Amino acid sequence: MPPFNLTSLTPATFVLAGIPGMEKSHIWISIPFCSIYLAALLGNGVLLFVIRTERSLHQPMYLFLSMLAIADLMLSTTTVPKMLALFWFSAGEISFDACLTQMFFLHFSFSAESVILLAMAFDRFVAICYPLQHAVVLTQSAVVKTGMVALLRSFCIIFPCIFLLKRLPFCGHNVIPHTYCEHMGIARLACADISINVLYGLAVPFAAIVVDVVLIAVSYVLILVALFRLPSRTARYKAFNTCGSHVCVILLFYIPAFFTVLTHRFGREIPHHIHILLANLYVLFPPLMNPMVYGVRTQQIKEKVMKVFLCPKSRLMQE
Repeated sequence: MPPFNLTSLTPATFVLAGIPGMEKSHIWISIPFCSIYLAALLGNGVLLFVIRTERSLHQPMYLFLSMLAIADLMLSTTTVPKMLALFWFSAGEISFDACLTQMFFLHFSFSAESVILLAMAFDRFVAICYPLQHAVVLTQSAVVKTGMVALLRSFCIIFPCIFLLKRLPFCGHNVIPHTYCEHMGIARLACADISINVLYGLAVPFAAIVVDVVLIAVSYVLILVALFRLPSRTARYKAFNTCGSHVCVILLFYIPAFFTVLTHRFGREIPHHIHILLANLYVLFPPLMNPMVYGVRTQQIKEKVMKVFLCPKSRLMQE
């Protein structure tokens, strides 16, 4: 008897079903989704342009912020265009390889963003607790190496998921009740034991993110201790204001993600379409809000945006 060929059970395409139970509302849902995505592209694009063109912003804090903007753009662009094609044209079909690619970059960008947020917390810790050593510790070389660590760690964590999915037979099941491809959403379609996928998908990435959160929390505890020791109220206010932007970004990133994971694992009574809508939050909301938070709360960025975009207009009017 010839050996059973599992690769023959790999579907040529998957079908993204969108938001189950809300198919008639897909057009209306696409309007805010598209608006948020375009605003995120504009906001992060402006942020990257300003940091790139203004040499005074070529500092660790702003270089990390540009990395964060790139990760945000990757996170949203990986999922939203296909999501909008599904909503507008019912183009839910996606090839198996394209689905795995989307899954990889979705989880990869999320993991990389977590490392970048940790690096930003460390930057604030050194700047406030050891200000005289900040320029020595966080050189441009150190920032570049941190970016490489973010890429390498994310790749090593997420890449095995591709092989864990490729080994599974699917037996004709190819409809994913979601707006994009993610690891467990694909694995649940398999007609085989997926306990390894469940264990790896929950334990390894989740543990890495939890370690990042713990280290960020430790950094900010030490920062708070140092802040309360500052003799000047003005210095305390300036330091609080600088850290406040980063804390807002951290909350915007981790709260929707953890809430989505916890409701998906334990919220059995929550309707499935609510799960899908919540899952869309962390690919849309952080990329939208991060440039707004830093643009509004960081004086240097506000001044540089005004300089870059308003000064040329004023010069043209004078001419």
